[in-house]
Amino acid sequence: MKNYSLKNYTIYKKDVKCNQPDGKFWDEYTREELIIKFLPLVENIARGFSMADQTSGIINIEDAIQEGSIGLIKAVDKWDIDFALSKEDTEKSIKSFFSKRIKGAIRRAIDINRAGMRIPEHKINEIRNAGESDEEKVRMFFNSIFKSIDDDVSNNVYYNIPDSNKEYRVDMLNSFILSIMKTALSHDEYEVLRLGYGLDCDKHKAKKIAKLIGINGTSAHVKISQIKKQAIDSLSKKIKLSQVVDFL
Repeated sequence: MKNYSLKNYTIYKKDVKCNQPDGKFWDEYTREELIIKFLPLVENIARGFSMADQTSGIINIEDAIQEGSIGLIKAVDKWDIDFALSKEDTEKSIKSFFSKRIKGAIRRAIDINRAGMRIPEHKINEIRNAGESDEEKVRMFFNSIFKSIDDDVSNNVYYNIPDSNKEYRVDMLNSFILSIMKTALSHDEYEVLRLGYGLDCDKHKAKKIAKLIGINGTSAHVKISQIKKQAIDSLSKKIKLSQVVDFL
């Protein structure tokens, strides 16, 4: 599903190169010429995103270029030529304006195609812009991931996004989260999160989890809650931001 057509990509690259406008001042470009001129910028930005399965769902480089191109077109339609020309470095100003919208379009496409276990866009932006340490950002990431499982997403506007291949992407992201957990957690911490959030099984209640991992007593469910919190702390301390940064 991640494969793309090399033949189509080669034709696209040739067309973009052959149709590059040249020798004009910025206020002389037509809308179409401006779009074509900055299509190479779209590809450069698209290739800066990880296309690994666990981070981008089923999106491939052609998809990323397409989504970025849509973002570019919308940016061109909003572009203020007078404002750009008033800047000392007009080209830098234009590229900066277009780049932000191209990146935003690709990020939204990746978020939509990622999985049912999804951090809403407003929360991702909060993590990206947070001034906290890397450890705190990782903590925010895992808290948001696990909260997305507990939330009733059908009633949450931030998660109300069409998902045409939900089962495939959920399994894919679950596997990624489980593999990270295995490297950082003890047996009990791993099992509590796996069973509590149903990462590869049905969700289990705290009392059932306590019984499965051998914790007895009237306050066993309290102990499970403590282990769950302890597991999130362990992930925050042991997992580097670089391991999850592609999700942001």
